Amino acid sequence: MQIANHTFFVTGGSSGLGKATSLLLAEQGANVVIADLAAEGGEALASQFPGRTLFIPTDVTDRASIEHAVSTGAARFGALQGLINCAGILVAERMIKKDGTVCDPEAFRRCLEVNLTGTFETIRQISPLLANNRPNPEGECGVIVNTASIAAYEGQIGLAAYAASKAGIIGMTLPLARELGALGIRVMTIAPGVFETPLFKEIRSEKLDELGRLAPFPSRLGKPSEFAALVRHIIENPMLNGEVIRLDGALRLP
Repeated sequence: MQIANHTFFVTGGSSGLGKATSLLLAEQGANVVIADLAAEGGEALASQFPGRTLFIPTDVTDRASIEHAVSTGAARFGALQGLINCAGILVAERMIKKDGTVCDPEAFRRCLEVNLTGTFETIRQISPLLANNRPNPEGECGVIVNTASIAAYEGQIGLAAYAASKAGIIGMTLPLARELGALGIRVMTIAPGVFETPLFKEIRSEKLDELGRLAPFPSRLGKPSEFAALVRHIIENPMLNGEVIRLDGALRLP
């Protein structure tokens, strides 16, 4: 699918991986619906591409909020051709803390609600719109790219909630690709390693740098622009479907 003159709905599009993706898509001539709670960053980004970008405050845990953003974006640009799910939170909490208390079950629920249920709900609401598009010469009507994490495979201590939420995204990739493929919609997932994003702001910088150095090559933290570049390739390559791509410099978390 070409990027120029098509419209993409990006959750978490105001910061981190989502911001880099929104920026790249807009630079390539796409219309972009930036769906996020971070109003300042979203409005600033949208102002760089007036007429082709639209920021809509969106809470992916609120079904009505997603519905409003989807309908508003579709009305503004006429149709949606792609969904990029980047909204997510990090919950780092041990099951049994050092003081003997146990973890907060609401933190676990919240993590799954944002990362997993939020991803599923945006797909649920947007996939019918993609299916109604006129197929391109390849027979393609739309593309969906989700964001998981290598923590789904090698979650570290304290990341049970985060790892479970991202593993759920990986688990639904192939079933959705099989189902929606009959409607001309591709479904892909990217599993990033450790990237330079606000998501990891609660982790000490020296700890982040240490994790980056564990990657065989390049031995550093990932850059959001590198994530966006992979999103671009997925959109443009029609043979990529039903797969999870690790983007981590061969990092395997200890």
